[in-house]
Amino acid sequence: MSIETLYTSVACNRTPDSLDWAPDGLIYFAASNAIAVFDPEYHGSVKIVRTLIGHKARVNTVRAVKGASDCHGGINLVSGSDDGTCILWNTKERSEPARYILKGHSKGVTVVDAFVDATGNLIVATGSIDSSIKLWHYVTGEGTFACFQTIDLRSGLTFGMKLFGLPRSNATMLAYSTDTDVVNLCVAQSASDPQFLQVEQLRGHCDWVRGLDCVRLPDSEDCLLASASQDTFIRLWRISPRQSLQKQKEFEEILRDEDITLEERTFTVRAEGAADGDEYHYALSLESVLQGHEGWVYGVHFCIRDDRLHLLSSSIDKSLTVWTPSESGVWVESVRVGEVGGSSLGFYGGKFAPNGHSIIGHGFQGSFHVWREDVARAGLWQPGTILGGHFAGVRDLAWDPEEGMYVVTLSADQTTRIHAPWARAGEETWHEIGRPQVHGYDMQCLTLLSRYRLASAAEEKIIRIFQAPSNFVQNFRVLCGLADDSEGDKVVADNPMGASVPSLGLSNKAVFEIEQPETDTRHIKDMYPEHYFSPIAMQSPPAEETLMQNTLWPEIQKLYGHGNELYAIASTPDGQLIASGCRATSTEQAQILLWDTNTWRIVQQLTAHQLTVTQLAFSPCGKFLLAVSRDRTFSVFARGDTGFELLMRSDKSKGVHTRIIWCCAWSHDSTTFATGSRDGKVVAWTQIVPEDGGSSAFAQRAVLELKNESITAVAFGRSKLKDQYLVAVGFETGVIKLYTLGDKWDLLLNIDEMQAHHMTVKRLSFRPHVKEHHLASCGEDGLVRVYSINV
Repeated sequence: MSIETLYTSVACNRTPDSLDWAPDGLIYFAASNAIAVFDPEYHGSVKIVRTLIGHKARVNTVRAVKGASDCHGGINLVSGSDDGTCILWNTKERSEPARYILKGHSKGVTVVDAFVDATGNLIVATGSIDSSIKLWHYVTGEGTFACFQTIDLRSGLTFGMKLFGLPRSNATMLAYSTDTDVVNLCVAQSASDPQFLQVEQLRGHCDWVRGLDCVRLPDSEDCLLASASQDTFIRLWRISPRQSLQKQKEFEEILRDEDITLEERTFTVRAEGAADGDEYHYALSLESVLQGHEGWVYGVHFCIRDDRLHLLSSSIDKSLTVWTPSESGVWVESVRVGEVGGSSLGFYGGKFAPNGHSIIGHGFQGSFHVWREDVARAGLWQPGTILGGHFAGVRDLAWDPEEGMYVVTLSADQTTRIHAPWARAGEETWHEIGRPQVHGYDMQCLTLLSRYRLASAAEEKIIRIFQAPSNFVQNFRVLCGLADDSEGDKVVADNPMGASVPSLGLSNKAVFEIEQPETDTRHIKDMYPEHYFSPIAMQSPPAEETLMQNTLWPEIQKLYGHGNELYAIASTPDGQLIASGCRATSTEQAQILLWDTNTWRIVQQLTAHQLTVTQLAFSPCGKFLLAVSRDRTFSVFARGDTGFELLMRSDKSKGVHTRIIWCCAWSHDSTTFATGSRDGKVVAWTQIVPEDGGSSAFAQRAVLELKNESITAVAFGRSKLKDQYLVAVGFETGVIKLYTLGDKWDLLLNIDEMQAHHMTVKRLSFRPHVKEHHLASCGEDGLVRVYSINV
């Protein structure tokens, strides 16, 4: 048995500098406690091809190492985390990519950088919220990295940091910024004395400096250091070798009748490996001040392309800007791209591709934005195909019940998202194609009543029902290559074009036609329109701003009845009934409500539990309803002439489960179900039909017991393997295991953290109506995965 990961979806962590585009052409970004590896050229599309697991808390920063030598184990990536560690990775290794773990900070590491100096040694700098910067180097005799210097910032925090080499002397310089408006410059004088000593400070900004980058100028020995600040300005500082300490007088110019004197300041370093007394002198001067952003500038990144220098800046004003020097030496804005509309808070960072012809930005919502330069028309930048993902824990998922054409997920990031395969010319890659709901509460559970009808519940007392709009159906058919779609025909004919969320509202309102503004577009009502939806014809997966504004589903109904926040929801295969349960501390609160989807009224209240029902599941035949609870019991209700009646309930004190039962699932033939608990047990129960034709019951079939584990998700395959069931089991550790179930449980395959999840698995579900076994999973780490299982 083997497994292939068809799709991985996750957002970038919402921290500055948490993404880098490496020289190998791959993009590495922080994703919860892991690092995701993103291939932007995967078969003409994009795909997350791998995840790197090593940190135990949120990853804050990721930095590719350029020019690292093989003597340190081929390190090409460094990362810092809230767990207080920095990890050096060899990403070419498949088994153990984490080569070295640097431990020394008492609190989280927020910024890192690495540099290969003139002697081929790798120097790593780490900044932490423990108000210190640590410098690390390789200790040959010990075969490990050790801290050789700690810079005490007293109460300061490090925001930006850059290591680079000085021309001529080959000395290493460290530039760093803290929660002041000053950039500090330190130099390591020699290999025999690697301590970094402060030689200068760069002043001029009037707010925190958030980003730093440095580049050696083409055909020159000078270096250019860029600093980006919350004061919305970018300053460029020139570092030039000098023969002596005599200051130059050539930097005066007059601008707009004001005398501006650009003074040089100098510092001296000892040459690397030189004899005593040999020194090199450098001059510092302000090269330029770039003004163009309207909000905080979080990052800057240099690139040399076609022998020309380019600078990319990313700002919270929702724009990425490329700056280039003109022939006269004046820096001008050559490209500006970004988001339009939406409610995001701009960009936390941006990077050039290694060839300089593409740029990527990551935003406040964890989203990615790629632009590529048009080869035929230089200077014209077009949006590229991208993938999306949740930036908080994913709590539930469900497949399209008709043909399994898509999977919809729901998250604590207050969104529901639709993921589907994009079919084209024999290739198929998965992408986020719709975002039916952007809510004001953390989402909790969902169920699909049909392909185009969704019921979801957040941490509020309401179930909301959504119907797909005609514009979504049209685009869904194009992207997924769907030809036969009778339900979609009816939706296109009868339903509104799209939906929008009114200001200060939580309900998606239908939009039937786009109203054009009247004559005076300067009126306040035109400046802040009520509806933002605009129909769009997609030929490729949508960008982030399109997903946020133009793929919402209209809300058609609200279901009131629960007294507390919703926790579990399920629907019958025909979509005629919804079962729901809320958070509960008493028998009355723990009642399961049954809703008729024709009248949207409560038709029955089922009592069986004393605490919160954690999961509900109707059998595929629609005859049984299974519920599991925090009270360590499960119950089965059978459908009769007058509705559902309690068929059986496990014993709380003498039952097989001794802890909270988190999950349950039915087999495809409705004769077997499984329950999974915090006590590490997965118990299979099989239907027993009496010979006298009496009412059927369920008896214990097999118990899988895994000590020191917590079972959080379980799912049955949609077909048998010979005469056995295929069952997927998810754990609190993030691991997923595949078993066969006959008279006993037999382990088939273990999907470890690298391929599965590194936090709690919340839901598992096999894809219906396909010949292959496709498994979807989601977890608290924000990851959504789809696997193809080869049996």
